[in-house]
Amino acid sequence: MSATAAMKAVAGVTTACSFALAGNAFTQSFMSVPALLVDFSVPHAPSHAERARRLGRQWLVFWAVGDRVFRPISMLGIAGYGAAAWAAASGGGNWRLFAIAAGCNLVNVVHSAVNMQPINVRLAALAREGTAKGENNSCAQSLNTVQAEKAEEYAQRWRRLNLVRMIMSLIAGTLAMSQVIQR
Repeated sequence: MSATAAMKAVAGVTTACSFALAGNAFTQSFMSVPALLVDFSVPHAPSHAERARRLGRQWLVFWAVGDRVFRPISMLGIAGYGAAAWAAASGGGNWRLFAIAAGCNLVNVVHSAVNMQPINVRLAALAREGTAKGENNSCAQSLNTVQAEKAEEYAQRWRRLNLVRMIMSLIAGTLAMSQVIQR
């Protein structure tokens, strides 16, 4: 396989990954999180504490899959689009759109770490509501700092912030696809 064909393959796979990331973010924001919040009771209702605890337990699964699957894909997107930009520039082609696509993936990684990770920690901490103090738990925050009354608010905020990841992935994939088609 020639270097040009290899770079087209890298760009093509990375572009497909961008659309997979966008689809995942869409599914999370418009289907998964709303499904987790169906019939969520109002704060101070007798069932609210149990619903908040269940949301925390469900969120641990939600968070683990995203962390193990989609973070590496975003990181590979930065590298793949960066390599495609470098190859295009080396060949005298237009490298800018690949570089912007790499930047979109970088925005996703930083946005996830800075804005969404703290919400993940708060939601996951809800899983421990009612557990004995001193138990060894994997979350960084204790229940004393998490207000179960805000469980639904945290999930809704996460859902809205996740739209940034969907939009950035769509932009990255669309720009890169336009480059791949032109070449």
